[in-house]
Amino acid sequence: MADFSHILTTRPDFDDEDREWLHHLVADWQVIADLSFADLLLILQNGEGKYIIAEQCRPSTVMSLRADDVVGDVVEEEMSAELDAAMASESVFRSTVLRTVGESTVCNVYAPVRHNGKTLGLVVRETNMATRESNGRYESESISAGKQLYEMIPRGQFPYRNPIMNQRHNARVADGFIVLTVEGIVRYASPNAISCFRRLGSVSTMQGEYLSEIGTKLLRENDPVLETLPLVLSGKAAVDSELDANKSAVSMRSLPLMDANGRVGAVVLCRDVTELRRREKELQTKDATISEIHHRVKNNLQAVSALLRLQARKTKSEEVKKELKEAQRRVQTIAMVHEGLSQTADEIVDYDKVISSLLKMAVDLTTMRDQHIDIDFIGRFGMMPAQDATPLSLVLTELITNSVEHGFEGRKEGHITISVGRGGNNLNVVVEDDGTGLANEEHDGMARSSGSGLGTQIISTFVNNDFGGTVRWEPRRGGGTRVVLDMKLRAAQER
Repeated sequence: MADFSHILTTRPDFDDEDREWLHHLVADWQVIADLSFADLLLILQNGEGKYIIAEQCRPSTVMSLRADDVVGDVVEEEMSAELDAAMASESVFRSTVLRTVGESTVCNVYAPVRHNGKTLGLVVRETNMATRESNGRYESESISAGKQLYEMIPRGQFPYRNPIMNQRHNARVADGFIVLTVEGIVRYASPNAISCFRRLGSVSTMQGEYLSEIGTKLLRENDPVLETLPLVLSGKAAVDSELDANKSAVSMRSLPLMDANGRVGAVVLCRDVTELRRREKELQTKDATISEIHHRVKNNLQAVSALLRLQARKTKSEEVKKELKEAQRRVQTIAMVHEGLSQTADEIVDYDKVISSLLKMAVDLTTMRDQHIDIDFIGRFGMMPAQDATPLSLVLTELITNSVEHGFEGRKEGHITISVGRGGNNLNVVVEDDGTGLANEEHDGMARSSGSGLGTQIISTFVNNDFGGTVRWEPRRGGGTRVVLDMKLRAAQER
């Protein structure tokens, strides 16, 4: 099935600005459909000159005429003459024929879409005539505002050229709307809009008053005020803003209404977002708590590492000293993973940053004073949760430590390369060094132990048991050792 972007590619005469204008149009036309209680269709001509439906919009304020997706459908040939006349029209073009869609009688109105002097297509407003019977004040004000916005399309006034949208589509017609005069006086406020301002502490009837004055009275000294709020309350620009008062929050969006001579008023959409903001604050508190926990775990692990270092300095046994230093390094590895997690808002860490620091630390701790060993990375690990990051870090630091201690024993220089290949939860890591070779770095097909053999057990346990993977040791072409890890991450997420 053809989509909007694909249909646009069938028009080579459209430049990038034309396509961007049409994208802006369909991104913002929901408000016209909702205010007008009507379905909207965007009709373009394809490369063969036939009219096709490029996009559709169903109203959320009334039942749609069309249950089926009609994007990509070719318009009936019998309508071509009417569509040709609408394309040539300077303003909104009204059909003289009532049509039937399903069981409804429909009146079509066409708005030519113009941009930079070019007619790009038509926005068809399909009005169910049953929705125009016995309308009250709410319906008449809504339809009138929708009509004004719709008539701005042929003049190139809609969509807005320079909108300042921070929370696009956050406020909707059904949540509440206010109609302003050109002076910024409230001509009409829907029941939901009045309720929004009641929650903010307003006791005003709103109608006949300046919306800016109503909003200003709700603010207290030192209350935060967004720069866009005055523009929204006056309806002078297409902007989003938010008003916080009385422990409540209302998100607003202003839509200036214009005729051929300029601005004639505005529609302001309102939405009570008090509960939404409360939940956001709760999430922020939760994220801050999680971050603080990781920070404290890191500090505690660093304290344990420091105690191990002190104990290693006091012991006279070289074997015990070596074991304590290995334990210190492993504790420090886990601490650095938690440090990375403490800097994020969730349980996911940028593993490339973490592992780069960890492995360089492992090299620095293991090398002798007169040794210089480089480490390079090829590929990316990506984002990874702590459940995978911690054991994988231990595996890789053990491998690097093993390479430095045994592969470069007695050598002044060396080079280690880590190549990463990741597809979803499948991870392939190749660790290569240009050291003395496999004979010095493995024993019985596994890594030579650093002291007690705990390093070998760590690699085997995590790769085989936790990740359900394999470890393969091979001679490196050109000398040295090549270790291949094939693993399936348990909780990895790509971002």
